[in-house]
Amino acid sequence: MSESSFGLVFFLKTTSNDKKIKTVYFRITVDGITKEASTKRKWENLRWDQKAERATGSKEDAKSLNYFLDSLTLKINVVKTEMMHSNKIITAEKIMDEILGRTAPRVKVLEEFQKHNDEMEALLGKGYAKGTLDRFTITKNHLTAFIKYKFNKSDHEFADLSLEFVKDFEFYLRTVRNCSNNTTLKYIANFKKIVIRAIDKEIITKDPFKNFKGRKTKMVKKPLTRYAWKEVQCFRFRLTRK
Repeated sequence: MSESSFGLVFFLKTTSNDKKIKTVYFRITVDGITKEASTKRKWENLRWDQKAERATGSKEDAKSLNYFLDSLTLKINVVKTEMMHSNKIITAEKIMDEILGRTAPRVKVLEEFQKHNDEMEALLGKGYAKGTLDRFTITKNHLTAFIKYKFNKSDHEFADLSLEFVKDFEFYLRTVRNCSNNTTLKYIANFKKIVIRAIDKEIITKDPFKNFKGRKTKMVKKPLTRYAWKEVQCFRFRLTRK
């Protein structure tokens, strides 16, 4: 996120019948999307400079309010900077949630993936085959390596998943892991099942795979030649009887 896409404004808003006393609000804008909230501080309309976005005058109450707004500005900038350094997707809503303490427990992708695999392992022979578990285990291993490779982290939050993440994982599988087209799409499909599971559990609401498109390479099966068919007919299997 570039600095130019971020904005913070303090302003007065009428919240009662008293036109002289208003509530101080703040508005956060990221990429044109805004979120606003009350600071729960009241102030006189005539003692407010909207250009400076601060209270006017040298009285203690004005100094106190301005100090509070300066502290809130610093807190917002710290939250935004931490998100940038953590390679998180920054939105006005996320910053606002952090400031207002509305953040929910952050569920991690690999943790949920492991829960899925543990549950599948417990059901081996009861609806699941070991081969299926092995494929999901390999997918998780690839995803673990990708997150470390791309973000230098041990895990990734579901809330930060996006179409870009999916495409980057696909590119990683094709290039770094040198997987074929169909193998890549199989791993992507396994990962998608974990994401759908998270949506069903209401861990996230948006599907990062919504606009993802992948097309498997059609395998052309050639008929056996007459020579190859003759070899098959003449082949003798060696069976060891017990």
